[in-house]
Amino acid sequence: MYVILIYDVNVKRVSKMLKLCRQYLCWIQNSVFEGEISEAKLQELCNKIRTIIDKDEDSIIIFSNKMGYCMNKRILGKERMSTDNFL
Repeated sequence: MYVILIYDVNVKRVSKMLKLCRQYLCWIQNSVFEGEISEAKLQELCNKIRTIIDKDEDSIIIFSNKMGYCMNKRILGKERMSTDNFL
């Protein structure tokens, strides 16, 4: 499935989140990741995220689409990291 993950966490946890998310998805902008991932790997990622975040302070948003090839992507300005192999 195709996933876009966005996080807003306390500065104390940003480096841990960045390191974790880069293990599963492509880093495309500050606090934004995208890529193809299996449902099992996504669940694994979510479980690891829960060990890092403070649920009363931090926010994680995950958009998923089982048919990622049906999505259009438009970039205005500089592209941080090419993800052509995913779209």
